[in-house]
Amino acid sequence: MELIERKFDVVTGDQDMEDLHSMQNFPVFMGCVDNPKEQDIYSDLTWQISKKSGFLQLKNLIPLSVLYQAQHAGAVGGIWMEHHKQFAEFLNKYSPNTVLELGGAHGILSIKYNEIKDIPWTILEPNPAPVEGCKAKFIKGFFDDKFKYAGEVDTIIHSHVFEHIYNPSDFMRHLSGFMEPGSKLIFSLPNMKAMLERNYTNCINFEHTVFLTEPYVEYLLANSGFALLEKEYFMDDHSIFYAAVRDPSVKPATLPSGLYEANKKLYMEYIEFHKSLIAELNEKMAKTNQPIYLFGAHVFAQYLLEMGLNKTKIVCLLDNDPKKQGRRLYGTELKVASPKILKDVSDPIVILKAGVYNNEIKKDIIENINKTTTFFE
Repeated sequence: MELIERKFDVVTGDQDMEDLHSMQNFPVFMGCVDNPKEQDIYSDLTWQISKKSGFLQLKNLIPLSVLYQAQHAGAVGGIWMEHHKQFAEFLNKYSPNTVLELGGAHGILSIKYNEIKDIPWTILEPNPAPVEGCKAKFIKGFFDDKFKYAGEVDTIIHSHVFEHIYNPSDFMRHLSGFMEPGSKLIFSLPNMKAMLERNYTNCINFEHTVFLTEPYVEYLLANSGFALLEKEYFMDDHSIFYAAVRDPSVKPATLPSGLYEANKKLYMEYIEFHKSLIAELNEKMAKTNQPIYLFGAHVFAQYLLEMGLNKTKIVCLLDNDPKKQGRRLYGTELKVASPKILKDVSDPIVILKAGVYNNEIKKDIIENINKTTTFFE
């Protein structure tokens, strides 16, 4: 596997990168698989920062064909459904006539918008996995300078895609060249600053290779010829909705000072937090004979395990996605089961470090499966 090395800040273009921290031999895919563990691929997860802009980014990138070898995002969860509902309502404020969605995965957002208004909707997605009831047209592929589209479109949208883009500046340049003046760009992306401040393990990884916080998003919009119309927060630690319009008259922006010091401090505190967390969890695990389970067949679990969580004490992984159950989490030997297996277990322990989804998961287990469950968080 040939890695893609970043040698410059992918927001500003400055060649002043400083290495911060590296996790050795991290699994390159965050989904579940059926193949033997011997076929799994690993790479160093090395983070760097621009001394001038303070932008955090992954140093070496995984080829897209390896990173996105299969669809792994589950179409389940109350928080995600509410996100799609509210994002559809946000989109509707701008009265789109024809939509091109970049990276629509299952097409759930198109279904949610269709409940408001039925309009032509096309989804460009490398791994299409349309759910039942999705009427959108799917095109298999990525959005880059080679992408051509013959249809009419007055609004481009994307949801939790921007943070996956390897070169955000190039991506915005492609959008700027593709979109007509007056057309709208509506998107949702994770509230990454809040996530890192709260030590969520799904914030930055081999897929989220850029720490794309509000100053950088707004810098990229202005410097690519987009006027920011509005932004709205979904929960205080989940997503930010943006609405912008293609406007060639927009003046270039500058980044605020102090981002280098603030982002470096935030990232290093994130690393130290997880070192302490793993030591605490391992100590708790060593002191109990109760069966222990780890929730989240995703990067949530991979990150804890790679940081040193004692996997020998874990019975199995738990996940609500039926497509993951019975399979193996990539990079581990752990198999995945439904949380329903806890029903007949006496006083089980669940390690739960799933960020914004913790309360939703805990509530479901306590109220619907096993009220004697203890959570290590």
